[in-house]
Amino acid sequence: MTKSSAVLFILFFSLVFKLEEPRAALVLVVLLVAGGLFLFTYRATQFEAEGFLLVLGASFLGGVRWTLTQMLLQKEELGLQNPIDTMFHLQPVMFLGLFPLFAAFEGLPLSSSEKLFRFHEVGVLLGLLGKLALGGVLAFGLGFSEFLLVSRTSSLALSISGIFKEVCTLLLATQLLGDRLSLLNWCGFAVCLLGISLHVALKALGPRGPRGMKPRKEPGSGSGSDLDLLLLHHEEEGGEAESSPQR
Repeated sequence: MTKSSAVLFILFFSLVFKLEEPRAALVLVVLLVAGGLFLFTYRATQFEAEGFLLVLGASFLGGVRWTLTQMLLQKEELGLQNPIDTMFHLQPVMFLGLFPLFAAFEGLPLSSSEKLFRFHEVGVLLGLLGKLALGGVLAFGLGFSEFLLVSRTSSLALSISGIFKEVCTLLLATQLLGDRLSLLNWCGFAVCLLGISLHVALKALGPRGPRGMKPRKEPGSGSGSDLDLLLLHHEEEGGEAESSPQR
């Protein structure tokens, strides 16, 4: 439910901020993916009104976040095209926003745990720190890949990629955990894959760029322009050297 509503909000904000062109094919892709995922997870969990509102709020904020992130990454004058630069500026703000929640809900159990501050064996402490370090490396790789994907494509493409990951996770759950899917769930799976395949085909056959246009380079920017200026400078120096003996 979270992923299906998130892709709708991302499409909405992408159209509002004019990051995507209002095309019928794009709307069809989003409807197929969101509707297919909804049917694929139908009756997987019990419905609760409070949880439903929380999910909608999280999807709304997620749509705003990734749409604004795309705008930051694809504005050349900001100089944040490199995902490392973006993470350097955004991750501290995200840490400050999440740390109070972490301290309120997990601070006391973590501080009183015998695996961390009240450890009795060094091996247990080193094992826990190793797991935390491994989780941090994986989270860094995930964030880097997400920002890189948004900078090269769009926030909508990132959302659809996340839905494909969600579908794969649910399929693994049916094979490893014994979850059962009804005929309606399998129909939703087929519709969702159809929408994802259509999106990939549109990206492959259409022009490059977040709006279907290849980004243009300003004169004087880029390695090619720098090389031209360097060659021109050498030619001017050579011309001055040839003309100096005649003076």
